[in-house]
Amino acid sequence: MEIKGTLDLKKELSDISQCPASYVVAVNDTMNILSGKWKLPIIASLRFGKRRFKELGREIPKITPRMLSKELRDLEVNGLVRRTVYNTVPVTVEYELEESGKAFDKVLEVMIEWGLKHREFTLQREKPAEF
Repeated sequence: MEIKGTLDLKKELSDISQCPASYVVAVNDTMNILSGKWKLPIIASLRFGKRRFKELGREIPKITPRMLSKELRDLEVNGLVRRTVYNTVPVTVEYELEESGKAFDKVLEVMIEWGLKHREFTLQREKPAEF
């Protein structure tokens, strides 16, 4: 999958922002690809470089091997993750982000920033009032 040039992308974003229906479709497309509980943590782990299956399983708390396998397959089909099999004994398999997955890095950074601020906000709200 080829990432569009900056000027083409800005024009397309400008066109989409003029049409609420196109805007919603673009958000829906993104959500469909990233749906579920585990895809974002997998992408977050892979942004630090190549990982083997077991490494991903250790880095992502509570994910089962079956679910990790399914989610990696979905991310691979959607062009966000590349799976490389090495002819070793036993067979070695590594996963890494494709260009499309790497391009998601900016979105992930904004999500992390928002998550940290939101956590701080909710913790402040939960503090009992002082008399």
